[in-house]
Amino acid sequence: MQTLLTPTAPDLSLISTIPRRKTRPVRIGDITIGGGFPVVVQSMINEDTLDINASVDAIRRLHAIGCEIVRVTVPSLAHAKAVAQIKQKLAETYQVVPLVADVHHNAMKIALEVANHVDKVRINPGLYVFEKPNDQRTQYTQAEFDEIGEKIHETLEPLIVSLRDQGKAMRIGVNHGSLSERMLFTYGDTPEGMVQSALEFIRICESLNFHNLIISLKASRVPVMIAAYRLMVQRMNELGMEYPLHLGVTEAGDGEYGRIKSTAGIATLLTDGIGDTIRISLTEAPEKEIPVGYSILQALGLRKTMVEYVACPSCGRTLFNLEEVLHLVREATKHLTGLDIAVMGCIVNGPGEMADADYGYVGKQPGYISLYRGREEIKKVPEANGVEELIDLIKADGRWVDPEDYLLAD
Repeated sequence: MQTLLTPTAPDLSLISTIPRRKTRPVRIGDITIGGGFPVVVQSMINEDTLDINASVDAIRRLHAIGCEIVRVTVPSLAHAKAVAQIKQKLAETYQVVPLVADVHHNAMKIALEVANHVDKVRINPGLYVFEKPNDQRTQYTQAEFDEIGEKIHETLEPLIVSLRDQGKAMRIGVNHGSLSERMLFTYGDTPEGMVQSALEFIRICESLNFHNLIISLKASRVPVMIAAYRLMVQRMNELGMEYPLHLGVTEAGDGEYGRIKSTAGIATLLTDGIGDTIRISLTEAPEKEIPVGYSILQALGLRKTMVEYVACPSCGRTLFNLEEVLHLVREATKHLTGLDIAVMGCIVNGPGEMADADYGYVGKQPGYISLYRGREEIKKVPEANGVEELIDLIKADGRWVDPEDYLLAD
């Protein structure tokens, strides 16, 4: 006698949870990166930091749409001093926003000044150069390699001590395209060279008892970026290091491909449990980066900051204009953070495919739709009244918020 097995619903809480790599918490103003806290979304303004008003406006725009940490460029001492005014004006006219300063080259006067006004300083190890270019050189002796390392230590020490004593943070931001000559000659233009560059700076910080570190290893080529981060995690695991990682595909470009390229690199690592903060680097207005970052996190189940819409791709069985109806449902409900809403074109796959949604809008027969709460069919209504009836169902469950009230609360 054949035994029939009754299928059971999968435990979605298990299959949708990505175990994250254990990292130490690092505070950036009122935001914590690592330590099991939600993955942080950040970006960088385009404005010249010397333009105080434009910079403040740009930071406000980014922060208001969900950018949790904002970076500014600081190429001179005048720019460093301008950051103090930007910080003060933000506090007076808006609110305190976690700020990061991007300091170029080994300009310690600039770094030491701006360290007083921001929550984190980002440095690029590849820009700490202490030797003149030599076209005849093909390698570095160990003595030459170590001598330059000692100069880097001496140069960095005042900044590290300042950040340590102020309880602030540093990002050691390695870029594939700007590895130092001695790293290139010693390890090649490889992920290994990127990792060794980061480790050298980490060890300098650790020797000075400074551990508020965040590490990044960005590349414009996705396979190189992924390989570098994975290798960094392997090395840190071997060394007992638990520093959080900042993920990004640098110079990803613009448009659809820039978004796909960024997603390919960042999402791949996040599914490995790697990554504590992300920046989408698009050749567009920085405001365009933030929705992409949150969409990646929501798609992976790492953060939920918007409505999750489940919708079939449409086929010959579809009983209404799926694209049009999805648009109507989205426009009516997109402000309801935290809900899952399914819009399915027919009864064949609809109820099964939307089983884990909070609400379902399913075509059952021409001219009518069925509304579901979870797996339960609640009522059948004329298609013309479908969106209105869906809203009424959400309201009856006490899960509706008027859009104007949502904006005021936000």
